[in-house]
Amino acid sequence: MSQEKEDRSILRELGGWIVYIAIILGLTYLIITFVGQRTRVEGHSMETTLSDGDNLIVDKISFRFRDPKRFEIIVFPYQYEEDTYYIKRIIGLPGETVQVKDGYVYINGEKLDEHYGNEPMEEANMAAEPITLGDDEYFVLGDNRNHSSDSRDPSVGVLKRDDLIGRAWIRIYPFNKFGVIKHEQ
Repeated sequence: MSQEKEDRSILRELGGWIVYIAIILGLTYLIITFVGQRTRVEGHSMETTLSDGDNLIVDKISFRFRDPKRFEIIVFPYQYEEDTYYIKRIIGLPGETVQVKDGYVYINGEKLDEHYGNEPMEEANMAAEPITLGDDEYFVLGDNRNHSSDSRDPSVGVLKRDDLIGRAWIRIYPFNKFGVIKHEQ
């Protein structure tokens, strides 16, 4: 009889562990799907703000409650390559007209007062002519403007709000740069 009680006790303990592991896996899935996810910076398009190899946590929940703001660093999927994500800075907001003239960004005809670009842009590409953004469209640029595929490039173009996965939130690696990413305005 004591052997039978011992077997039940082991099964009860095993069942408890299985439920515990299932709960942890379920919570992990919910967090990764709806709250945040890890992503890695590849390339130099966001230098000097973010560097090649930086690991970030992307906040996927903020944009469910508010609109994205100018100068926020966002993550979105690259439409022509599966499991490839781009990280860029929002420059143009819905309803605005964006143009790149003489290497600088103009919003609604006014030169944008910003200091993220490392130098004047050599190529305006699509933005050489004014681009008027729709009600849910965003114009994004990399901080390293002369080495960035961004909204000036037809392969990226303007982004729809639904394209935005979230905003860069915390740099978790390298450890000497660990911390919350500042989205200056």
